[in-house]
Amino acid sequence: MARIYTGTGDDGSTGLFLGGRTSKGDVLVDAYGDVDEVVAVLGVARAGCPDSVLADRLLGLQRELFVVGADLATRPERRRRLVDGVSRVTPSMVAALERHIDELVAERPLRPVFVVPGATPTSAALDHARTVVRRAERHAVAAREGGHEVAEPALTYLNRLSDLLFVLARHAAGEAEEPASHE
Repeated sequence: MARIYTGTGDDGSTGLFLGGRTSKGDVLVDAYGDVDEVVAVLGVARAGCPDSVLADRLLGLQRELFVVGADLATRPERRRRLVDGVSRVTPSMVAALERHIDELVAERPLRPVFVVPGATPTSAALDHARTVVRRAERHAVAAREGGHEVAEPALTYLNRLSDLLFVLARHAAGEAEEPASHE
């Protein structure tokens, strides 16, 4: 029987995509750890989603986030081995997010109010995922500012993804969504 544990991380290090090791405390590890968390939160949203079209879209986003994670978790000298759309984020991936945002907003314009998350289980999970994406983006920016190579398309993807998740959450909430109280 194969063991799930290896013991190689007992020293506080973790393996990188395409080889090498780094500290588990590195801010770039925080960034792709956050991306992993988003994948899980989107799984929660998808598991409880009554809309099969939205559930399929969430599955697609989960798969794309593996690309983002690989892109972030690769040493600069090994980036030439990355494959567009498989392990490297591309501008076309960002453009696809933008098109989807534009389509959804045209279909259902956003109301100019602050909203309180939690109208439906799916919308609540999407809002949760959005906040984790924002954290991933902050960690990726901090990593870049700290001297790590962080590809611009990966950063832009995270920024657009948080926008898309906001719009998807509004769609999932529908008419059940409550605006924030002005009292």
